[in-house]
Amino acid sequence: MRDIACCRPVEPGRPVPAGRGLTRRSVLLSGIGLGLTLFGGRALSPQGVAEAVAAASPADRVLVCVSLSGGVDGLSLAPPQHDRRYDRRLRPQLWVDPATTLAMRGTDELRWHPAAASLKRLHDRGRLTLLPAVGYDGPNHSHFTSRHFYEVGATDPQGTTGWLGRYLDVVGTDHNPLQGLTLGETISPMLAASRVSVAATDRPQDYRIATPGIDGGPFHDELLRAFAALGRGTSPDPVLDAARAVHGDAVDLHGQLQARFADGPETYPEGRLGTRLADMARLLGAGLPIRCGTIDAALDFDSHANQDGSFGRQVDEVGRALEAFQSDLERRGIADRVLTLVWSEFGRRPEENGSVGTDHGAGGVAMLLGTRVRGGQLGAFPGLASLDPDGNLRATVDYRGLYCSLLEEWLEADAGPIVPGADRLERYALLA
Repeated sequence: MRDIACCRPVEPGRPVPAGRGLTRRSVLLSGIGLGLTLFGGRALSPQGVAEAVAAASPADRVLVCVSLSGGVDGLSLAPPQHDRRYDRRLRPQLWVDPATTLAMRGTDELRWHPAAASLKRLHDRGRLTLLPAVGYDGPNHSHFTSRHFYEVGATDPQGTTGWLGRYLDVVGTDHNPLQGLTLGETISPMLAASRVSVAATDRPQDYRIATPGIDGGPFHDELLRAFAALGRGTSPDPVLDAARAVHGDAVDLHGQLQARFADGPETYPEGRLGTRLADMARLLGAGLPIRCGTIDAALDFDSHANQDGSFGRQVDEVGRALEAFQSDLERRGIADRVLTLVWSEFGRRPEENGSVGTDHGAGGVAMLLGTRVRGGQLGAFPGLASLDPDGNLRATVDYRGLYCSLLEEWLEADAGPIVPGADRLERYALLA
């Protein structure tokens, strides 16, 4: 198969996405479809994937990163209650009436948007930590550039590898493409590595062995049995022997994955976020050797107009999907080894614009989800009295320090070789 470069198109004058120029290879051997696309590293056979599954440790910790693209409006998600500047003069239509909000455990400073009932339940249970103002000094208000900074783990327009990719370059192996897995059509720049291979799959349960002209039924099943028998044979010809082995490996892996996807998932909301989180829970529950997983929520929080018509619906979908995911992990008995970071590239401007929306701002929202998180709130709400020079909320948590803390506390890795300037960045207590 011809190699093709990965990642999203480049906007003129914007940073090149991390991973641009990595080759990608679909694992397609003699008509056998694996459903995985490998990025970087070496092309692997189904046998290589099966060996990685067998070598996985059930105790390995996993970090799942969920991106809420577009810039979530934190002043709507967690509206302040005692900041006198937060009123209808600032937001004539988008002001959230305190009478409609939901109490936030442990504080009377912030409350939850009325559509955030699922997030409130997670927070009340100590399963969710809210970070109300995450960012960096001198914030860039371009989606493309700010996302790039979050993906590479540095305010570096020239960054070519993702922060999770660099982590995997340190701790990963040559023979485990699932160590960094994006559930989506192409690899997340966060996972762009320089040494090891990583993978992406849009629908992992669609793994199949292609039998052109025969769609299911007894003839398809008979062909699979023939492939399996072929794989068990031997041949003095090394080329034929290798072909037999590939067919046998593919049939074995097909059976393993189909069995692992057979159990019914938790009830997830409709939409790509719910589907992808359900798939991630199944893969982790099956013991696949995933160290870092990334998911784009496939929602658009870039609410320049009519924000009141979309924000609540999207927050409800995100909350229900995350609540189902956490419940699913707990039901499977693997929740103690999975931590989820939910992030967005920036926040919105405090004042409502003329289109009943909000424009690009700073001091964005993040959340940590899991049984091991401290819960409550990390970083103070900065208030509206002292905005940055652009009139936006100031960040009280540096996202790079957050990454260092995740690497050191959760993944138990030295952040120094992974996050530029790690020794100068503040650390945050994340785990209970």
